Amino acid sequence: MLTNYLKIAFRNLTRNKVFSVINIAGLSLGLTCCMLIVLYTKDEVSFDRFEENKDQLYRIQVAMTDEKDTHVIGSTNAIHGPSFKQEIPEIKEIVRAQSSSFVVKKGAELLNENILFADDNFFTVFSMPLLYGNPKTVLSDINSIVISEDVAEKYFDTKDAVGKTMALKIDDKFETFNVTGVAKKCPQNSSIQFESVISFKFEEARGWTDKEWLGFYMNTFVLLHEKANYLTVVPKLDQVFKTKSAVEISKIKDFKQKIHFDLQPFLNIHLDSESAEIRNGLGKGSSPIYTYILSGIAIFILLIACINFINLTVARSLKRAKEIGIRKVVGSQRKQLMYQFLGESFLLSFIAFSFAFVLTQLVLPVFNDLANKQLALSYLLDFKLVTGYFILFLITGLVAGFYPAMVLSGFSPAQTLYNRTKLTQRNYLTKGLVVFQFALSVCLVIGTIVIYSQFKYLTNKDLGYNDNNLMSFSIGRGGGRKESLAAIKQELENTTGIKTVAAFNGNYNGTGAKIEKGSIDFGYIGVDDNFLNALQIPVVKGRNFSQSFTSDPMESVMVNEAFVKEAGWQDPVGKEINFEWKNQKYKVIGVIKDYHFASLKEKIKPLLLTQDPNYGLGTIYLKLNSTDIPETIKTVEKIFHAHVPFMPFEYKFEDASNLKRYETEAKWKQMITLAAILSIFVSCIGLFGLATFNAETRVKEIGIRKVLGASVASIATLLSTDFVKLVLIAIVAALPISYYAANIWLEDFPYRIEISGWYFALSALLAISVAILTVGIQSLKTAMMDPVKSLKSE
Repeated sequence: MLTNYLKIAFRNLTRNKVFSVINIAGLSLGLTCCMLIVLYTKDEVSFDRFEENKDQLYRIQVAMTDEKDTHVIGSTNAIHGPSFKQEIPEIKEIVRAQSSSFVVKKGAELLNENILFADDNFFTVFSMPLLYGNPKTVLSDINSIVISEDVAEKYFDTKDAVGKTMALKIDDKFETFNVTGVAKKCPQNSSIQFESVISFKFEEARGWTDKEWLGFYMNTFVLLHEKANYLTVVPKLDQVFKTKSAVEISKIKDFKQKIHFDLQPFLNIHLDSESAEIRNGLGKGSSPIYTYILSGIAIFILLIACINFINLTVARSLKRAKEIGIRKVVGSQRKQLMYQFLGESFLLSFIAFSFAFVLTQLVLPVFNDLANKQLALSYLLDFKLVTGYFILFLITGLVAGFYPAMVLSGFSPAQTLYNRTKLTQRNYLTKGLVVFQFALSVCLVIGTIVIYSQFKYLTNKDLGYNDNNLMSFSIGRGGGRKESLAAIKQELENTTGIKTVAAFNGNYNGTGAKIEKGSIDFGYIGVDDNFLNALQIPVVKGRNFSQSFTSDPMESVMVNEAFVKEAGWQDPVGKEINFEWKNQKYKVIGVIKDYHFASLKEKIKPLLLTQDPNYGLGTIYLKLNSTDIPETIKTVEKIFHAHVPFMPFEYKFEDASNLKRYETEAKWKQMITLAAILSIFVSCIGLFGLATFNAETRVKEIGIRKVLGASVASIATLLSTDFVKLVLIAIVAALPISYYAANIWLEDFPYRIEISGWYFALSALLAISVAILTVGIQSLKTAMMDPVKSLKSE
């Protein structure tokens, strides 16, 4: 019996080649999308599961509440972890981690390396295997360093680098560090990411760590005892903080901020989109929304493919009606017919699955690039994944084949043998499924247009300053940098190809101060006199800093328009800002126009500019002429090396850096576009199959119409009209859904496009055009047939 089922199934596949290809192609594409998303999701949920202490590992979080809102961060100061461990018995270990960039010598070459400072127990608390070295002692020495196998190959051409030395630039000289361990490359599904690790004792010995309870700039991880309940530990964190910080807080006048400490489970860090703060030893942060969106797209495309299968199978039911009638007459039971048709469905699904595996392997490199992953079928091929694929196979076979099997096995033998079965003429389910699949496709097309438009808006919006040909590079801070900066600037100002030279401190730090109406939080940067000129930021009130006013560095500041608005000032020039934390008062001498110093995904915040001499300037901005930029860069590099001999010359252009801020949106633009193309393609091949069958069943009708004088155009229109109507209904259904979804996505952007009616008009026009083209080709072909051939048997 099974052999008979298989024979019949293969005969049907080979006899109906067009429909078999359409079904297999559609299912293969849908399954490929699902396989890719299963890999992606499996990788996302597998993050950090390999950690031996995963159930007892936490990161300290801090929630800071003021009069306006609550801000949650994942950072602490150096004093927090040790103090909590000393006072709270449930805490077994703490690990502090802070990353910093160092210049490293490789022969005569100077390279920048990102190095992690961590406590001595880093390799015993975290499951980061060492190829060489003892996890308990590799960081016991203050001048020890543990490097990854990649760094070992890079500097020593071997992985066995224990005992070798590396020269790191500390302040203005190079110090020797002994390689005491070589770590395996960090797993790709690990939140902990590092290239080199130095003992935290080195940072403490240099006095680089703050001991203030109100400082937050590094990660602190906590390992609890196995029987400890973290819910009982959290209140103790607050109690220790309250006791230990009392003296420090009492020195701050009118301190109203509420600070609450919490423990974030280590397994939650990767998908924490709110307070992940992927830095200081953490990497590869993500958001669960990506998984939801990609899963939704994959399910949509697979649904469309299954709908094609159902529609084509039901549509071709008349072709097999007599076969079913004869089978029933000779004794076939309904369940046997269902087994036959379900068997055909599973056979077709199995073939589609085979093609999907091949397609998945072929497109994985492209998908990895889009998703910023390093996925491979072999990497994630475990029992759970295989089980998931098998379940996906069963679901696909059942979804695609169950309804057709129910319909076909239910035909009456008397009606089928007398040609009285007219199911396909009034099959509302088939029409409804066509509407559904095209509605999904139109939603994806509109989504593509909205994402593309928002990305274009983000990358073309006026930032409030001119980033064209604006180059920057760092000379560091401290030591003799002040003298070097002055000399470098003087030479650069006399260099052909450079319009303006300016300097600032290199970072937009956050701080707060007192004003007449209370307190205000703002960004805080140090600049020189030419900063505004180099960036072409206009002064809207007051004046710029000037060397003509010798008191500017110690008494004057400038603010942006957002600062003025937040402070509620009508006449800001001359207003006083009190920096109580450093016992210094400043007067506002000017207001600059708001400019986007952060990405357009953040609102412009209050900003203060200062020339405080204690705020070292280490970044130089150059406004270049547009001619012969490469030659100008070479000249700048020579000047740099003449004054900063122990640093590599690394530069960037601001326009490229600004574009890089929207890499995520660029990736999503590509993904959604690809998904929209796939969904339309799968929908169209299904529509083409239905149109082909519709034409086959109306061959004699068309022949008679032509004999009676109908034109090719009128016949083609007749055959196409029904399908175009279905597409129009799909468009009407998709518009409100798309509008709602687009608004939800755009809510995350403070600066966003307005959804225009032409987005929907263009999507509708595209869907109708593709549908007319798809159906029209087959309709014209049928309309042009010789009526003699179609009517010769009558």
